[in-house]
Amino acid sequence: MPTTAIIGAGPSGLVAARWLEKEGFDPVVFERGDRVGGQWTGDPRYSGVWPSMRTNTSHMMTAFSDMPHPPGTSVYPSNQAVCAYLQRYAEQFDLLPRVRLRTEVREIARDGSGYVVRFTNGDGTRREEDYANVVVATGRYRKPATPPVPGLNSFSGPAGMAHTFGYRDPGRYRGRRVLVAGCSISALEIASDLAMTGAARVISANRRQRYIVQKIVAGVPTDHVAFTRFAALAAESLPGEVVARNLKEFVTRTSGSPEQYGAPKPADNIFEAGIAPCQHFLPLVAEGRIEIKPWLDGIDGRMVRFADGSSEEVDAVIFGTGYDLDLPFLSEDIRRTLDVDTRHIDLHEFTFHPDLPGFACVGIHPQLGPYFPSVELQARWIAYAWSGARPAPSREEMEAGLARYRARRGGPQDVPMHAAAVRFARGAGVEPDAERWPELARALLFGPLSAISFRLSGPDSLPDAPRRTAEVAASQGAVPTPVLTPDQRAQLQMLAAARRDASLARILEGLAAPGAVA
Repeated sequence: MPTTAIIGAGPSGLVAARWLEKEGFDPVVFERGDRVGGQWTGDPRYSGVWPSMRTNTSHMMTAFSDMPHPPGTSVYPSNQAVCAYLQRYAEQFDLLPRVRLRTEVREIARDGSGYVVRFTNGDGTRREEDYANVVVATGRYRKPATPPVPGLNSFSGPAGMAHTFGYRDPGRYRGRRVLVAGCSISALEIASDLAMTGAARVISANRRQRYIVQKIVAGVPTDHVAFTRFAALAAESLPGEVVARNLKEFVTRTSGSPEQYGAPKPADNIFEAGIAPCQHFLPLVAEGRIEIKPWLDGIDGRMVRFADGSSEEVDAVIFGTGYDLDLPFLSEDIRRTLDVDTRHIDLHEFTFHPDLPGFACVGIHPQLGPYFPSVELQARWIAYAWSGARPAPSREEMEAGLARYRARRGGPQDVPMHAAAVRFARGAGVEPDAERWPELARALLFGPLSAISFRLSGPDSLPDAPRRTAEVAASQGAVPTPVLTPDQRAQLQMLAAARRDASLARILEGLAAPGAVA
């Protein structure tokens, strides 16, 4: 039984352990914290989760295929509920005996045909062990990044300066004037939190105004209709300007454009501007409870100067300016092979490298949208490729994947969830064919990419997957009936023509036939 080291016991590490064990591997999970759950534990040493934080993805899309959330779970659950879910998942698959808590990995290095893992136990004892395979599953968002601002170190506001990673208690900012710098998800959520919990003044400064998507529109979670199989296929097949135009039309139709609320107008190209989900931010801007400013030009004591020449005296500054990729435990040899820096890591489809057999990553790619379904697919792909249940990507395929990735270095790095999920599913051999499931065609093409929808066919398919896939798609109204809407029919016709895909044409024809769908 080949031994595998997994670094991290968050969602990615746990789901990797579950699927590797199923494929006959003997995984050992190294976790520096006191319990499983990763960021979702809320441990301030390692987590950027604040006590009142809720998910920005619906619970149907924040779940693995084997275990839905219990009945009565909020559509957007608390971080504590997600942590409890991960604990139950670890218990269900008997993963806890495989997890070494309070164990810090110091180095992963190549050693012959395998890898040596050097680590420190909770008692300070230093050890090393050999493994045939290594999976890095430590997450992308662990090392806060703060941009250079002239005079930054001179800031003297009484409530201090912090990164959103360290935000815990809105009470300390009550009655204060707070600047939240950045337009990331956390920056928008925390600015909203402060505006609704008693901050005297909230200023949001950003380098570029993003389009902001509400988390739920007309009762439908946005992640049920934004991250779809149709969107993944369209991005592969249609011109980039068409994809951008269609996405912008969806965002502005469901959530409006920021300038309608009193925020700056974003760039016309939505990919250039970027997207972030937040339910309350733009309405609070419209109410005057959050004021938008351009980026910081400098800081002098408590006075902050902005790029438009204006200035504000503030009591606190919170930076929501993202994270650096942080993999300090990789040996210099492995770092060179992967060409790792603070934003990039050379991998084929975010997973494999041709010169590092037995090495893989799960969930360290920057992604827009729900992570749980995509990291489960990535874990299944790794497990199937290493066990031989599915053909592993060839060296030629991996080198082509590296070339595609390197061509994007220096540009936007975030990948939409639907693109990642479909890529991983194809590798794992579990991407369902909508033509085989006519009663599910609308759900599979235009409904949520739920984890259970990838248990319809291929390895480890489940007999109840069709029913559960339909239930998730209908649960919040994304797919109320199996019948395509006129807009969806037109979109599918356009996609079928662009792809020259006879299968999509037959789906359209079948759904048009009287009585074809019950």
